[in-house]
Amino acid sequence: MIPNYILNSGWTNHSCMVISHKMIESEIEYRGSKSVLFNIVKEQRVDGNYWINLIQLRYTLMDFLKNYQLKYLSKQLNNLFYSTDKNIKLNPYFVTGLIDAEGCFSTTIYKNIKLKTGWRVQSFFEIGLNQKDSFLLYQLQEYFGGIGSIRLDKKSNALKYSVSNIKNLINIIIPLFQKYSLLTQKRADFILFKQIVELMNKGNHLTINGIQQIINLKASMNLGLSDLIKSEFSTINPIQRPIINSTTILDPHWISGFVSGDGNFDAGIRYYKNKEKIGYKLYLRFRITQHEKDIKLLKLIIIYLGAGRIEKNIKTSVVNLVISKFLDINEKIIPFFNKYPIYGIKHLDYLDWCKISNLINLNTHRTIIGLEEIRKIKSGMNKNRK
Repeated sequence: MIPNYILNSGWTNHSCMVISHKMIESEIEYRGSKSVLFNIVKEQRVDGNYWINLIQLRYTLMDFLKNYQLKYLSKQLNNLFYSTDKNIKLNPYFVTGLIDAEGCFSTTIYKNIKLKTGWRVQSFFEIGLNQKDSFLLYQLQEYFGGIGSIRLDKKSNALKYSVSNIKNLINIIIPLFQKYSLLTQKRADFILFKQIVELMNKGNHLTINGIQQIINLKASMNLGLSDLIKSEFSTINPIQRPIINSTTILDPHWISGFVSGDGNFDAGIRYYKNKEKIGYKLYLRFRITQHEKDIKLLKLIIIYLGAGRIEKNIKTSVVNLVISKFLDINEKIIPFFNKYPIYGIKHLDYLDWCKISNLINLNTHRTIIGLEEIRKIKSGMNKNRK
């Protein structure tokens, strides 16, 4: 039986007969020539996408077996590390990478008439993730020895893990990021944050002069100062923001942590039709999205992984590291994340991504049944995952 979406796609009756013939032969495990039974043209384009042209031509496999039929792939899915394993132990570089992606070092200053200075100062380390990633947040809290709290932020619909106790910040949080350095521009916020926390540990935030020092530091952090602070404190001398110029990635676990926060595993099937051909375009794509100020770091990741390119949106300040060549995905990206696993809900997207890659390697994507299987897997990935 030919699926309705095929019948409604504008294919000729003869094309449908060819497809039906293939499906029947598949059922009885026919071992004849595929080029005779199923007339598909497969072309791998420069960007690694797959064009499946359902037209009446013999197809040629352009070095397909030599380049893409990887010997280890059939065992690939059996060796994947599941992020929901309750026995996982986070690597410190993974933690640093995750915080580089999703963490925040902040100080708030707001009025409080009950205090002698009239102002309350609070500093906190925080990371917010989708509610689906509650397991990862609890693993992070466990990594830090159970300190801090996890709460639901209804406004952003996210779970947030935060640590605000000064002693915990001094003794646990700050030492970690001193030993295992952040690599993004977030490290500049951390350096200023550290100085503020040290002032607070000495009690300087309990005096007006101390608050003034903190304000000078905060002026160069994150989004800067609020209009209220600017209006209440007339003499503000912002401290020069540190310049971060990371030159190397010290550990692969940093990349897996960073990708657990800011990475994306895409898969797509696009129907197309023009005067010459008709069929589907398949693609697999791995991406990391960052602000353009961290473009040098993305280039370091490309060098480390040995694959990828930079794409920039000229209308925004966003840049993407993109890897879409199928050979790179199979020989570099999948083996890398099998060895240095992603944690959290994104790991499930990665597993589905690997399944699609495996189907392509086994040539299953050449059949209508295979396309449907890929479509079904894709429909439950990323934002569609429940």
